Amino acid sequence: MNLFVDALAWIFSPDRLEGSLTLPMAIAQHLAFTFGSVLIAAVIAIPIGYLIGHTGRGREVAVFLSGAARALPALGLVVLLVMLAGVTLKTEAAVTAFVVLAIPSILAGAYAGIEAIDRTVIDAGRAMGMTEWQILFRIEMPLGLSLLIGGLRSATLQVVATVTIAAYVGLGGLGFFLIQGLQTRNFAEILGAAIVVVVLALVLDGLFALLARYAVPRTTGPRIRTTRAQPAPHPVAQTSH
Repeated sequence: MNLFVDALAWIFSPDRLEGSLTLPMAIAQHLAFTFGSVLIAAVIAIPIGYLIGHTGRGREVAVFLSGAARALPALGLVVLLVMLAGVTLKTEAAVTAFVVLAIPSILAGAYAGIEAIDRTVIDAGRAMGMTEWQILFRIEMPLGLSLLIGGLRSATLQVVATVTIAAYVGLGGLGFFLIQGLQTRNFAEILGAAIVVVVLALVLDGLFALLARYAVPRTTGPRIRTTRAQPAPHPVAQTSH
């Protein structure tokens, strides 16, 4: 319990705003690596996933590559790419490693979202004369958005936790405090940095939960505009003369 209190004291200490790397700066670097890597991975994986889901081809290859990428050790991949690219390109090497780790979840979410759609809905679109592009953009992409957001959510949480290893190659981020704490045996610093990483992950997870709630269509069928029924006019009584 005392260690937890010491960790909170470390986080909110005025010393965190001083030095070559302040805590806000480390958080900004951490988020920059996370969002940049996920964005690049999304640009690569989403079109491929949509192509696989729409055509039904290449799913086995995508599953194999995704499984192989998930099995890669993150730290080993970062160190290997840095060694191959050189110290001058260590930032690009680290981002490449994070992108590789983020692609499987996004790819799976993209093609699984389309595959999960009831085929009768797609067949109905074709029967109405819609082109394949119209089916993709008007039917498959909106209805598959839920699983795609889930894939982006999973990839973001994985990357935000993995970015801590960027400090092993001198790229800063919250991992800097973890390494520094290990070297100086400052366990309050280690726990404090870990708490900040956990809080970042929880905040990002909550944001994706809100995005999934408000961005995903609530119904799979077309929206039908209805008007309130007008009351029937009262019959006019006929009078006899």
